[in-house]
Amino acid sequence: MSNFDCEVLIVGAGPAGMAAALAAAESGGQVRMIDDNPHPGGQIWRDGPQVALPETANRYRHAIATRENIALQSGCKLVAQCGVGRLAYEDAEGCGVIRYQKLILCNGARELLLPFPGWTLPGVTGAGGLQAQIKQGLAIRGERVAIAGSGPLLLAVANSVKQAGGEVVLVAEQAPLWRLAAFTGGLWRWPAKLRQAFSLMPRRYLAGSRVLAALGQERLTSVHVNNGGRERTIACDRLACGFGLVANIELAMLLGCRIEHDAVAVDHWQQTSLAHIFAAGECTGIGGSELALTEGAIAGYAATGQREKAERLAAQRRQWRRFATAVASTFALDDRLNSLAKPQTILCRCEDVTLEQVSHQPDWNTAKLSSRCGMGACQGKVCATAARQLLGWPLPPPRVPLTPVRAETLVALGGHCSDDAN
Repeated sequence: MSNFDCEVLIVGAGPAGMAAALAAAESGGQVRMIDDNPHPGGQIWRDGPQVALPETANRYRHAIATRENIALQSGCKLVAQCGVGRLAYEDAEGCGVIRYQKLILCNGARELLLPFPGWTLPGVTGAGGLQAQIKQGLAIRGERVAIAGSGPLLLAVANSVKQAGGEVVLVAEQAPLWRLAAFTGGLWRWPAKLRQAFSLMPRRYLAGSRVLAALGQERLTSVHVNNGGRERTIACDRLACGFGLVANIELAMLLGCRIEHDAVAVDHWQQTSLAHIFAAGECTGIGGSELALTEGAIAGYAATGQREKAERLAAQRRQWRRFATAVASTFALDDRLNSLAKPQTILCRCEDVTLEQVSHQPDWNTAKLSSRCGMGACQGKVCATAARQLLGWPLPPPRVPLTPVRAETLVALGGHCSDDAN
């Protein structure tokens, strides 16, 4: 086992985490970052063989690599809490415990995937999932790709498909045209976002549209969509769906941080309800990379007592929070999306559990006990989140270990955490 001590521990190396690390490092203390990806950048700045990272990402990565008091531990995932100020981890080399004085949560977010008939067919993926595969080298040249769901991510995915040589045959955005028009009309407040929106807008973009079913036998061959009340079937080789993002709050819940509106609640200093824990980025509410960078820097400064520097960023944070509010209201999900899944539609792909098998249950834990729903590889990250959206279940409490780990890790940490706790 390898144990580490640091003054500030940052969980997550996306934009918020990198900004927090650099800000905290200005205090001169030892900062440690852990992330489950092989390289820093999170999902938005994910590296890969088919990636040209933006200059901002390269600048942050270089700054992190050259700061002597920042240690980056990649390919690392957290397992459990081992007493106050201690977190257990596992990586490729083994496992151990990290002791910290201040903790900054920058856990980011994951895609909300809603089930519909045919969504388990080969060729159907999450929108962000397809983008990640393309960055890792997936060849899609000449393939017909349909994209459906909601939010600005759809435009970014369409652009990735186009750059990789694929043909975007459809972008079905569920938000109505009038809301999109009002949102676009207000983008003059954020000029960079206005330019970005026009540069990414694909030709086959349909507002007020939703996917009804993915069709095919052995794999996807077409998609059935509803566009303003009219139904049509479009031939395609791939379908990428994403219905927005969901904050990753499981660790915060395990630690006892207060949760509001399915996100980590923070104050003016990005401080949670626990004095030694701060949070920034998408885990505190979906807001985009600009807001994440600003919140991360504020959290890093505040956690290390540099409040004057943190306060200078308050106006910038307000600006990007207004943008986040505009995005959230524009792309709010239509209730009709909750009826896409039929009783026989698979909800849990890992355990082949249908919606009707759990729809009469009162909560997630009861559904798991009665059907094994959520006991597969994703540990409910996909199906539990979808079930909450469809069935209105309360937030399920996190369980230890937070992620599937090796048996030897459980054995080693079991005794070690018990000793630390005592």
